[in-house]
Amino acid sequence: MAIITGGGGEIASALAARLGAEGARIVAVEYHKERGEESAERLAKQGVDTRLVVGDVGEPGVAEEAVAEALSAWGRIDMLVNNAAVAGPYGVLWEMPADGFDESYRTNMRGTFLFTRAAVPSMMERDYGRIVNIASIAGKEGNPKMSAYSATKAGVIGLTKSVGKELAGTGVRVNCVAPAVIMTRPLKDVHPEAVKYMVSRIPMGRPGEVKEVVAMVAWLLSAECSFTTGAVFDISGGRATY
Repeated sequence: MAIITGGGGEIASALAARLGAEGARIVAVEYHKERGEESAERLAKQGVDTRLVVGDVGEPGVAEEAVAEALSAWGRIDMLVNNAAVAGPYGVLWEMPADGFDESYRTNMRGTFLFTRAAVPSMMERDYGRIVNIASIAGKEGNPKMSAYSATKAGVIGLTKSVGKELAGTGVRVNCVAPAVIMTRPLKDVHPEAVKYMVSRIPMGRPGEVKEVVAMVAWLLSAECSFTTGAVFDISGGRATY
């Protein structure tokens, strides 16, 4: 059973479909009601047992609702994917409005904290769980004129490392992935100059594909991922190699 935030997005939907095909049941969390309903309907047509929670991942009550929904319906949480994200404002830091930075923090960082905090106790009780946080290469290297996004994704990486170590003595594993440019809908909302810069940094010369991210995340969510925790896995076409 998996909770996936940003559940209406392409990566989340594709991941839910893959996990569902393997027998998982899904609680999808989505800020946009219509987008979430469309995704849940597609999954239902594919035979995936899906529940939808609509709300802002930066609100503690939304994380609590998602966990309660999972436990009420199925009595367990095996997997959590903190996927919800916003790119934030594009521009130099000294001209950035404070609320623009706050928006990035609220979704990218605070949301990851709240959902992890809410899900871990039930995982610890069963001594099993897999948590995957979606970070970004920007969190490792920093993208110019995207300081809010880069900083909050760096925070996701730091949180992953810390919580992974805190839970290392249990059956719960916590890891994150750091994609470079992936061809998804939010990319259309990113300033063209930023997209051009990011693609130019990829030695393979192309953006990544959703299926490539899903394949890596699916393994990190599996029982086979038993001796890896607090780690960062790059999906960057060679941009980052450390």
